[in-house]
Parts: sequence; structure tokens; C-alpha cells
Amino acid sequence: MGHSILITGGAGYLGSILAPELLAAGHKVTVLDNFMYNQNSLSHLCADPNFDVVNGDARSVEILKPLVVKADFVFPLAALVGAPLCQRDPIAATSTNRDAIATLCKLMSSAQRIIMPITNSGYGVGEQGKFCTEDSPLRPVSLYGTTKVEAEQIALERDNSISLRLATVFGMAPRMRIDLLVNDFVYRAVNDRFVVLFEAHFKRNYIHIRDVARAFIHAVGHFEEMKGRPFNVGLSDANLSKAELCERIKLQVPSFVYLEAPVGEDPDKRDYIVSNSRIEATGYQPAHSLDDGIRELIKGFRMIRNRIYGNI
Repeated sequence: MGHSILITGGAGYLGSILAPELLAAGHKVTVLDNFMYNQNSLSHLCADPNFDVVNGDARSVEILKPLVVKADFVFPLAALVGAPLCQRDPIAATSTNRDAIATLCKLMSSAQRIIMPITNSGYGVGEQGKFCTEDSPLRPVSLYGTTKVEAEQIALERDNSISLRLATVFGMAPRMRIDLLVNDFVYRAVNDRFVVLFEAHFKRNYIHIRDVARAFIHAVGHFEEMKGRPFNVGLSDANLSKAELCERIKLQVPSFVYLEAPVGEDPDKRDYIVSNSRIEATGYQPAHSLDDGIRELIKGFRMIRNRIYGNI
């Protein structure tokens, strides 16, 4: 039997993949989005009677209240995503990424369920050679990471919540983002043929956008087993440095050249490796490898040749 699911920010990068997957699984989906990027990423869903969409602000109690009351699950995807975007507008970042979650929790009954994404960038700078688990200390190094960590704490204070700590996401989507690391590097490989790396040894974990959608659907089906806890969601064989990522891209784009800058530094100081064993123990396994994603992105960037598809 399907559930009624409200997705705030559901016309964005993740929502544009997740919403149709939920509909295909037999759920009713309502999306609340302010369409700040002028996207039409959900237009292909409008013929589905189980889909509805509301153009509005996810911070508004007046807009949220009648939508929340009808939902079995809420997926709060609405956020200012990424450190540069949050730094550009810290007030909007805090009110959307953190305060809107507090508003949702106040509006929801104890029986209603939240599955929310945050970012594993909350780990900040990990210990050399040591995997970050869900029990590792959270030390975000950006306003984006801080607001998402605070939002997770607010959500998990109620009983019926799951937090998915997402690795750096990659892959094609109807509301595309080119500013994400893998997507950006593949775009440069296809169109510029080179990239200059700052602090090329910094590591992080990665996950395909469709595997993120699969993690949400998995969490719906395993909610009682998973509730009340955070889960890292990433590819366990893709804890890679930026240089290692470029080498993987070069295997498919041989003309790609990457150089490490002799001076300067990356303003994004994240550097960590992540264990995804907790969610894997529930039966979840990613279906899309990093190499699959690179292959997909190469095809996608033969179509996309401009920079409007980003958050910055």
C-alpha cells in the first residue's frame, strides 16, 4: 500500500529523480518548491493523478500546515545546498536549512515520519586513515555543514525520524547541478580538457543521485528498523582524493589533463573517509558505481554546454 509523501524542495537535483521513483513505487507525492532556479524538472509528472505540486516557500507555516496534515512521510529536501551558496546568503541558509526543519517538526504529529538528507561534510576534517562512522564527532567547517548538522539534531529529537548523511552526489538529473565535485570535474574534462587542483590529496566519499533516491525508498520500507538514527549513504569503494577522482575520469577521457597548483588552497577544507556499513547492514547496497556515473556524465555533457545548471 502506498503512502502519502510530501517533499519540500522536490523540484531540485534530488527531488527531480526521487519524485518519479516514488510515484513508480505506488506512492502519492506532493512537492512544495519555490522554483528559484526557474526549473521545469517535474513537468513530465503532471499527468500522473498521484502527483501534485505547490509553488511556495518551505519556511511558511501557512503554506506548510495544510500540506503536512495529509502526509504520512515528509522528506525535507528544501535547502540552500553547498558552502558557497550558504556563504552568499547566510540568513536564508539558516532559515531554510535549519529553522524550516524546526517548523516542520512542530507541525507534524508524533505518528508522522521524517526522512531527511543532510551531508557527511558535517565530519569536516577526519583523522588520517580512520573512517568516519555515525558515531564520529561532527565538526563542520562551513555554514552549510553547520546548519545541516543542527537540522539533523532537531529532527532526531523526535522518535519518528531518520537522517541520511549523504556523500558528495553525482550523476545526471532533470534539475542538473554542475557545481558538485564529480559533475564539475567531468564537465571540465569533456569541455575544457583540463582542471587545476588545489590540495589534491583531500579525500571525500561519493554517491550516485539515483542511489540516493533508492536510499530514501529503502528507508521507507525499513523505517521501523532504522528510525531514530543517522546513516551514512555513500559508495564504500569510492573514498577518493581529488587526484584519484581525476585519474578515474582520465580513464574514460584520455585527453583530460589535471595539474596540482603549486600555490593556493581550497576554501572547502573537507577531508575525510567514510564508512557506510550501518546502512549496508540493513540490506541497502548502491547500484551505480563511480565509473558508471562518469560514463553517464560524459554523455550528458555532450548536451549541456553552459553553466546555468549549478547552485552558484
